[in-house]
Amino acid sequence: MRIVSAEVIVTSPGRNFVTLRLTTEDGVTGLGDATLNGRELAVQSYLENHVVPLLLGSDATRIEDTWQYLYRGAYWRRGPVTMAAVAAVDTALWDIKAKCAGMPLYQLLGGASRTGALAYGHASGRDVPELLDSVRAHLEQGYRAIRIQSGIPGLGPVYGVAAAGTDGADRYDYEPARRAAAGGIPLPVTETWGTRAYLRHVPAVFEAVRAEFGPELPLLHDGHHRMTPIQAARLGKALEPYDLFWLEDATPAEDQAALRLIRQHTTTPLAIGEVFNSVYDYTTLLSERLIDYVRSAVTHTGGITAMRKLLDLADVFGIKSGMHGPTDISPVGMAAALHLDLAIHNFGIQEYMQHSDRTLEVFRTAFTFKDGLLHPSDTPGLGVDLDTEAAAHHPYEPAYLPVNRLADGTMHDW
Repeated sequence: MRIVSAEVIVTSPGRNFVTLRLTTEDGVTGLGDATLNGRELAVQSYLENHVVPLLLGSDATRIEDTWQYLYRGAYWRRGPVTMAAVAAVDTALWDIKAKCAGMPLYQLLGGASRTGALAYGHASGRDVPELLDSVRAHLEQGYRAIRIQSGIPGLGPVYGVAAAGTDGADRYDYEPARRAAAGGIPLPVTETWGTRAYLRHVPAVFEAVRAEFGPELPLLHDGHHRMTPIQAARLGKALEPYDLFWLEDATPAEDQAALRLIRQHTTTPLAIGEVFNSVYDYTTLLSERLIDYVRSAVTHTGGITAMRKLLDLADVFGIKSGMHGPTDISPVGMAAALHLDLAIHNFGIQEYMQHSDRTLEVFRTAFTFKDGLLHPSDTPGLGVDLDTEAAAHHPYEPAYLPVNRLADGTMHDW
C-alpha cells in the first residue's frame, strides 16, 4: 500500500496549525499534527522540502521502519522541528493503518485499559475571587481535576492567566502567541516576572482554593520553568499541605540532575516534559524516579510510536502519563493522545483545553468529554477529519509567544 500524496496544510482558525495529510494508492488518508507554536513554518518547510520527497511511493504499512528512517537517516537527530515532523508522519501512518483495520487506533495499541481518560481543565483568575469563580465554572462543565493559575500582586500579565477570564469550558481566547495588526509583523510581547512575589503569593492561593472546594478535588499547578531548583524545592514544600496532584515544570529540566535537589526537599508530585522531544531527555529523570508524570505531547515527541516507547519505559519505574494538551496541540494531536491514554497501563491524567468553534469547523472530531472523562471514540482511525475548504478560509498569521524579563531587564524563562 504505497503513499501517493503527502500534503502539508497550514491553517489558522484562531491560531496556527500544521497538519500532514497522507493518501495511499487505495485512497485511504491519514492525518498527523506537526504544530510547533510560534515556529510553525519551520516544520512546514522541514516536511515539504525534506520529508515529503522521501514518503512518496513508500509503503504506508511500515510504520516502525519509516520512523527509524526519518530519525536515523537524517543524521541530524532530535530537536523540536525534526521531532514534530516525524510525529506527523508517524501519526498519519497509524491513522491509515487503523482505518484499514476498521478499528479505532486504541484497539491496535492493545485495546482499552479504562473506560475514559481523566481530564483536567485550566482555571485562572487575575485575583483570587476571579479564580474561585473560574473553578466553579469548570466544575459545572464537568471537570473533575483542575489546574490553578493566578495573577501575582505587583506584576502585570503572567503565564496561565486569561486576560478576560474564562467561561469554564476553556473556550476563551487563551492562545498566548500574539498576532500583529493587519499587515504588520508581530514581535514577542515582553512580560515582567518576579519569582519572590510569586513564591509568597501561590501558597495563599491554594489555601483559598482548598478552603472553598475541600480536600478531594485534584489540583494542579504549572511553574512554567520559571524557578531555580532551590526555589522550586521551596515552593513544593510550601504546597505540601494542599495535596497537589502535581507541580509542573518547576524548573528548566535540560539539566536533568537538577531535579535531584527538588526531590530531596519536597514530596509534592512533579511533572516535567512538555518542551522535551525524545526519550533521551528523560533517562535520568526516569531511572532515578525524579518525576512522577511524563508531560510530553505526541505532536512534539516523534509521534505515537515514540511516545508509546517512552511511556512503556516510564511504567518500568512506576511513573505515569500526563500528556501535554493545550490548544496549540491540534485536534489531531489531541486524538492521538487520547488513544494512547485509553490503551496504556500507566495513564495518569490528560490536559484538556477545548478548541474554539472555529477550530472545530476545520477539524471534525469524534472524541467526547463527559463526566470529567475523555474518550477517543470508536470511529476507525484517529477519529478526526480535516475540512480543507474550511481550512483555506483561515490563512497563516505570524505570531510569537511572549518573553519574560525581570524588573531590571534581565531575560528570564517565560
